[in-house]
Amino acid sequence: MREFGLPALYQVSDESSLPQLLHRNAARHPDEPVVSHRQGDSWQDIGAAAFLDQVRQVAKGLMASGVEPGDRVGLMSRTRYEWTLLDFAIWSAGAVTVPVYETSSAEQVAWILQDSGAVACVVETQEHAETVASVRARLPGLTRLWRITAAGDEAAVPLLTAAGREVTDEALRDVEATVSADSVATLIYTSGTTGRPKGCVLSHRAFLAECGNVVEGLKPLFRTGESSVLLFLPQAHVFARMVEVTAALAPIRLGHVPDARTLTDDLSTFRPTIILAVPRVFEKVYNGARAKAQEDGKAKIFDRAADTAVAYSRALDAGGPGRGLKLRHALFDRLVYRKLRAVLGGRATHAISGGAPLGERLGHFYRGIGFTVLEGYGLTETCGATAFNPHDAPKVGTVGRPLPGSSVRIGEDNEVLVTGEHLFTGYWNNESATADSMEDGWYRTGDIGSLDDEGYLTIGGRKKEILVTAAGKNVSPAVIEDGIRSHELVAECMVVGDGRPFVAALVTVDDEFLPRWAENHDLADRPREELLQSPELLAAVQEAVDRGNSAVSRAESVRKFRILPEQFSEESGHLTPSMKLKRHAVAKDYSEEIEALYRK
Repeated sequence: MREFGLPALYQVSDESSLPQLLHRNAARHPDEPVVSHRQGDSWQDIGAAAFLDQVRQVAKGLMASGVEPGDRVGLMSRTRYEWTLLDFAIWSAGAVTVPVYETSSAEQVAWILQDSGAVACVVETQEHAETVASVRARLPGLTRLWRITAAGDEAAVPLLTAAGREVTDEALRDVEATVSADSVATLIYTSGTTGRPKGCVLSHRAFLAECGNVVEGLKPLFRTGESSVLLFLPQAHVFARMVEVTAALAPIRLGHVPDARTLTDDLSTFRPTIILAVPRVFEKVYNGARAKAQEDGKAKIFDRAADTAVAYSRALDAGGPGRGLKLRHALFDRLVYRKLRAVLGGRATHAISGGAPLGERLGHFYRGIGFTVLEGYGLTETCGATAFNPHDAPKVGTVGRPLPGSSVRIGEDNEVLVTGEHLFTGYWNNESATADSMEDGWYRTGDIGSLDDEGYLTIGGRKKEILVTAAGKNVSPAVIEDGIRSHELVAECMVVGDGRPFVAALVTVDDEFLPRWAENHDLADRPREELLQSPELLAAVQEAVDRGNSAVSRAESVRKFRILPEQFSEESGHLTPSMKLKRHAVAKDYSEEIEALYRK
C-alpha cells in the first residue's frame, strides 16, 4: 500500500461560503471584470461590484418566490452567463443548486427533480419547459418554473429581479448568514453508466477547498487583472462548476460558450490565457489541423512538425534538446506551431485537462508546441480535480500529484483511494451507497492506479472495466482505447474480450472527419455504408488499432475489430451526458457484432 499527500495551501474557515467570494471581490476589485457576457460579435465585461449586485437582486427574487434556505432548485440549461448568475443567486438565497443536463430525457429530469425534492426549477428553453411540464404530475413539490430565454420581462432574470424589489438588504444578509462552509451547495447527479444516477452532496467547503488549493497550486496561471478563462464545458458537470468557482475565487475573467460549434470563433475573440477542457477538445484541434494540412498537400510537413514537437518535449525531461532539435523546433514554430496556438486563442500557454486520459504522445505534442496541457484527475465525488500536474514540473503521462490538503492511497488491489476536505459528504437519500463507497474516511474511486516516489499518480482504468481473457490475462481497456481513439477517423472505441480467447474492439467513425478523409482519398462519391467497409478505410482503422496495440503487450492487443454503422451518442443510449461510454448498453445492443468477432 502506498500513500502520498500534500499540505493545504488554502485554509477554509467554518464561517466561509461561496457567496462571500463575490462580496470580497466587490470590496477589493469593484471595477475588475469578473464575468464577460457575449453580445453579438463582442464581449461585454461585468465588474465585480456590478455582478454582485445582479446576483443579490436575483437572490431576493428567489426569496420573494418562496425559496427558503436548504431548498433545492433545479437548473437546466446550456453553459451561459445566466447559469453562473443563477448559481450564485441560489447560494446567496441559502438554497441548493441541482444541475440538470440540457440534453436530459423527460425520465431523467423527473428522477433528478423528484429524488432531490426540488421546489423550483429554472430552464433555458421552451422545449426544456415542456419537458418539465410533461412530468410535473410526478413532482408535487415543484411549485415554480422560470425560463431563461422567455421574451422580455418574462425571462427568468428580469422576472426574479422584479419579484425581489420589496425584499430588503437586511433580509438577504440574514439569509446569507445562515450559509456556512458545511452547508450543502449542490447535488450533482452522477452520469449513471449503470443504474439510476446518484446525487452527490457537495458542500461550500468542498468547493472552497478544491478551488482554493487549485488556484494556490497554480498561482502563476490565475493572475487577477491579467488571466481569463473561457467556459465551454456543460455547467451541469462538476468540472465546469469547478471552473466557475475557481474564476470567482482567483478572481479572473470568466466567459461562457453555449454552443461548442462556435468554439473556434469564441476562442479567437475572447482570447483566454488558460483553457480548461476534456481531452476530446485537444484531440479535435490536433486532428483538424492535420486534416487541413493533408487537404493543402502539407501532411508530411505537419507530421515532421508533430514528431519534432514530441521529441522536443521528451528532451525537456532528459537534459534538454540538442542544437539540431532546437533549430528544427524553431523552424516549425514559424511554419506550424504558431498557427495551432492561434486556433486556441493565441494567448494561452497552459491548459488543464480532465475527465479522461489525454494520451502521452498528445501531451508531449502540445507541450512541444508551447502549449502545456496539465493533466488532472477527479470525479464528481471529489468536487472535480483530486490530482493535477504542477505548472512548473509536469510529468506527461501522469495525472499529477494530489490536490494540496488531500491524500491519495493505493490499496492492496491497486484501487485509488482519496481523502480531504474536497470530498462529497455522501449520496443524497442513499446511505447504503455512501457506506459502500467509503473506507475509514477514504473514498474508494473505483479506478486502479499507481504512485511514483515523487507522488505522481498514474491511472490505469476503471476497476470494474478490467477484462480477464480466457487465458487469464488482465486487460485494462482504457490504455488501448485511448491509443485507438487518437486517430482522426475514430470517434469511439470499446474493447471487448472478457472470458474470450483474445481481445477485440468495436469502433465508430467520426462523422466530422469522414467526409474530409473520403475526399482526400478520392472516395467522396461512395455511399457511407460502402465507405465504411472499403479496404482503404479498414486499412486506416487498422493503423489506429496498431497505434493502440503499441502501448500494450501482445496478449493485451486487439486482434480483430468491427466498424459500427453509427457513432455512439447520448440519444442512442450509449454515452452519458458527460460523454462516458455506457459499456453495458453497447455490449447489449451490439451483442451480435461482438459474437461475430469470435466466430471462426
